[in-house]
Amino acid sequence: MRVYDFGCVPGVMVWLYTLTILLGSCLLFLVQPLCAKMLLPLLGGTPAVWNTCMVFFQAGLLAGYAYAHILPARLGVGRHAIFHLGLLIAAYFLLPIRLPDEVRAGWHPVLFLLVSLLLSVGLPFVLLAAGAPLVQRWFVLRFQNAPRDPYFLYAASNFGSFLALGLFPFVLEPYWSLGEQSEIWAYAFLVMTALLAFCVPMRQAAPTAAPSTSDASDSPTWKARGRWIALALIPSSLLLSVTTHLTTDVASIPLLWLIPMAIYLLTFTLAFSQRHLAPHEILTRFLPLVVIVLLVVLASEATEPMPLVMALHLAGFFWLALTCHGELARTRPPASHLTDFYLCLALGGVLGGSLNALIAPLLFPGLYEYPAMIVLACVFAQQNGLRATRQDWFWALGIGAATAGVILVLRAGDVHQLDSNRVNLAVIAAALVVCYLVHQQHARFALCIAAVVVASSLDPGIHGATAYRERSYFGIHRVTKIDGFHRLVHGSTVHGQQSLDPERRHLPLTYYSHEGPIGDVFRLYKDDPRLNRVGVVGLGTGSVAAYAQPGQTWTFLEIDPTVKRIAENPKLFTYLKDAQGTIRIEIGDARLQLRKPGNTFGLLIVDAFGSDAIPMHLLTREALAVYLDRLTPGGVLAFHISNGYVNLESVLANLAADTDPPCVALVRRHRANADEKKFGIMNSDWLVIAQKREDVRPLLDSPAWRPAQPRPELPVWTDDRSNLFQVFRWRGPE
Repeated sequence: MRVYDFGCVPGVMVWLYTLTILLGSCLLFLVQPLCAKMLLPLLGGTPAVWNTCMVFFQAGLLAGYAYAHILPARLGVGRHAIFHLGLLIAAYFLLPIRLPDEVRAGWHPVLFLLVSLLLSVGLPFVLLAAGAPLVQRWFVLRFQNAPRDPYFLYAASNFGSFLALGLFPFVLEPYWSLGEQSEIWAYAFLVMTALLAFCVPMRQAAPTAAPSTSDASDSPTWKARGRWIALALIPSSLLLSVTTHLTTDVASIPLLWLIPMAIYLLTFTLAFSQRHLAPHEILTRFLPLVVIVLLVVLASEATEPMPLVMALHLAGFFWLALTCHGELARTRPPASHLTDFYLCLALGGVLGGSLNALIAPLLFPGLYEYPAMIVLACVFAQQNGLRATRQDWFWALGIGAATAGVILVLRAGDVHQLDSNRVNLAVIAAALVVCYLVHQQHARFALCIAAVVVASSLDPGIHGATAYRERSYFGIHRVTKIDGFHRLVHGSTVHGQQSLDPERRHLPLTYYSHEGPIGDVFRLYKDDPRLNRVGVVGLGTGSVAAYAQPGQTWTFLEIDPTVKRIAENPKLFTYLKDAQGTIRIEIGDARLQLRKPGNTFGLLIVDAFGSDAIPMHLLTREALAVYLDRLTPGGVLAFHISNGYVNLESVLANLAADTDPPCVALVRRHRANADEKKFGIMNSDWLVIAQKREDVRPLLDSPAWRPAQPRPELPVWTDDRSNLFQVFRWRGPE
């Protein structure tokens, strides 16, 4: 290959390096959702599986950055480039990505997962992770006389990830199966390898300019590295915090996570691009105001008007992330130390993600990492650092004690809950305004904000007194006492409630009432021997167990042990304790649990689709085959499909029509009136599937039930191909 000694960088070479790094980052980002979809039917959706998966890819990312930082120095750039290209060619022969069809007997699922990922995508993933810092390093070595900052390529790298974020759900998933996607990925990997070969600095340009004041031999200090790690950690943690808060506390909208992720990648791109959206000084100057507004919105626990609340959280996240990433760009080292810099950024990102996904659920009962990261942004995003004086600490202690004192007095006094909440919010808002008055004294402002955040945790909130709270890897579960009910809440989604009135506590409420569709099923099939064995996917409060009769055996399949503890606690809910039949609870992914011998049912209820995280592996052709196989002759499936944002009726109707012979699918939508809502009954939609019309004859004869409407233009969902966008209700709940 002929290599030219450029005194400056030709435009074609800029495009070559940009395209190479963009394609590599795009492929790197696509690996994770591709593997996740392959693994879900095989191993289920338990935390052990997904935490292991996350740790594997984060470890692979760190390994790639460490490889790019260490090996070129040990081998020399030329020899390492040849070695790297050889590894890429070897990795290509491991493609396309293929994962085993079943877990090998005798293997622990976590060990099996690690070995499968390591053998299938381990080497390609690490090499792709190393690509971004290596390409930038090669750019510097090849064009030493170029005045252009190589960090513009880092913006291209993040833009590649941004493209992948849209490619997977909008382009790849709707039109190609997993096998086809894997083949496309393999061909793109080969193209990226070829492009990379043209980026190798086979001969370096001789430097003509004098060395800059930032000499390449001056390694970054450990203090600088620590600050880089912190500035990368904060937006990474905020990304997950904002996503969790929006999808649970504001609106349970599937695919909402795409927006914060897009913002996160966009801020990286903007911060390291040649043209900035706003001067960094403007970002830091208005940071205190953004922090105040964001904390007031958090303290109010506002969910309405939903578009405004979401916009405030997303705008606040955008400002905080752009400020942190802008400070990273401002303090970046000379190009000779860019691999060191990127290793620190990768470590910070991994630590931020691990804090939210692995550590916070064990340490915090609530989403405390969200306000904590806002406080840390005040500390690390300021250009001059923070040095607190004794007076700064006195200010913080004073304002924190005053805020906490007022909240505690209101909690102890005989004040109506609504009035107390309003006063508490006013007190917190006033304290934050006082903090803003000292925002030009950065240390004092940050400490005062931290003190108010700690004090505001004493506020009971707007959802009523919390009778119980526990956080698991699936989210934050709260049992609130409000309006004469105990209510199980996961974010903004109610997963069941029970009346505290002894005369009414035996009644199933919310989506399981006698007046609703599932009440029809138990009334019309009363004394039917098929109900002697009932299976339920999803436990909630155990409300549906109120229909159990003596001699019946009910088996609940629940993935979250926390939900089991809550439902079995008689101080919170008594549906399971008062049930007349035999109640069994099995913990694990429902699809895997159903494969166990002995789990056969006359009625199988599937109630797992109420939140933002739709377990799509429970809605595929293969999943329906498992359900039907677990039914006794004449058995019936009942699906709870109340979801304001996803049209699950068409998904299940298509699946029913796809069987041979086609199954019967009926649906009923119940809209609770004002009196029913007063007694804890909610709107609910249910769909039943049976193999023969005779199996659902009582429902066919009922005018409340109608045939489910399939959508033939949509492909039937399978483990290999499914897409949520095709059935998304863009106008929101009906």
